[in-house]
Amino acid sequence: MACPICKKETVAAYRPFCSKRCADVDLARWMSGSYALPSAEEPDYEEIASALEELDAQKKPLQ
Repeated sequence: MACPICKKETVAAYRPFCSKRCADVDLARWMSGSYALPSAEEPDYEEIASALEELDAQKKPLQ
């Protein structure tokens, strides 16, 4: 099985990658949005804002 990042042979400890470096490259791509899936729906910004306000109201103040 080839590493999806650099195409070298995989290592069991990092499967499906060959090294920690390639695993980290993949994680960085996910976190930056490079692997985002397209959506046919437009985001509902009012719904998003409402959900964020709800989460903020649930937070307990630091003492």
